[in-house]
Amino acid sequence: MKVLAFEDSVDIEALLISGGVNLSDIEFKQYWNSEDFLEKIRDYAPDILLLDHYMPPFKGLSVLKMLLDSDVERPEKIVAMSSASTANNAMLAYGADYGIVKFKLADLEIWNQS
Repeated sequence: MKVLAFEDSVDIEALLISGGVNLSDIEFKQYWNSEDFLEKIRDYAPDILLLDHYMPPFKGLSVLKMLLDSDVERPEKIVAMSSASTANNAMLAYGADYGIVKFKLADLEIWNQS
């Protein structure tokens, strides 16, 4: 499984590991900003896309909207993972599959699937 995270301040891989997620079968990549996000998503072709709300130069909702309006293949699962539930709710309303406060990310059931 391939996971791609866009998050500007928290090391998401470390957050998942500290939360007990086994990453041995997961290929993980994180970008600390949202520059050229469509190309990065296209090139990496993640199964799971993790989007924070604030990650300059674009917000997670803008990334989600532009991704879904593009010809880039939609990842199987898109997770809104802002610290603000209102930002997660906005991304859920636009088409994200999950919305969770980022510090509870390891609690999602998607990590228990093979």
